[in-house]
Amino acid sequence: MRIGVLGTGNMADALAAHWVRAGHEVTIGGRDADKAKRLAMRVGGSAKPAGLRGAAEFGQVVLVALPFDAGAAVAGELGAALDCKVLLDCSNPVGPGFRLLTEGGASAAQQLAAAAPGAHVVKAFNLCHEDVWRMRPPVFDGRPLGVPVCGDDDASLARVHELVRDVGCVPVVAGGLERAGLLEATAALFIALWVEEGADVQAIAPPLAYAAGPTPSPQEE
Repeated sequence: MRIGVLGTGNMADALAAHWVRAGHEVTIGGRDADKAKRLAMRVGGSAKPAGLRGAAEFGQVVLVALPFDAGAAVAGELGAALDCKVLLDCSNPVGPGFRLLTEGGASAAQQLAAAAPGAHVVKAFNLCHEDVWRMRPPVFDGRPLGVPVCGDDDASLARVHELVRDVGCVPVVAGGLERAGLLEATAALFIALWVEEGADVQAIAPPLAYAAGPTPSPQEE
């Protein structure tokens, strides 16, 4: 598929590299033409540089790899260029002290949807550091990483699920876009636990079989 990338930072670099290797056409857009050109050259393959509008117009899927405080503003500037596109939001609205900047209001993904009402916004790829997305593939203890995905449009979700698989991960259906705020809050909590406490958050949740309590043995039934 054709993928436009808004942004020239680490998330743009990490994800675009996977998608180029998977055979997708990628256009990387930034306000700084030199940065966009350098990133396209580093990613290689089909990757081409452009401005933000050029990347938005090119992509069937448009990755918004921008800071939280810039995403909605850029989407508003691009306007109709994003109509009918899948707008993939990987941002985290996390501020000083690992505080959730959207607390009590619309999630970052919902703010993006409000700024680009003609697009189909999907939330994904926000729970891990960019270095995890650089892994080929992100597999831990023999198990591929699961990537929660939130969105309201079935066709858009199917496209993003394909892109998750192309990174070497497993898409996890996480509900509609109204649940994107839960993913963002989870990221804020995880980052705080990782950085402040050095905690292994994988150890927090029990295996699926025990999620609702242990399964009773035949003798107990």
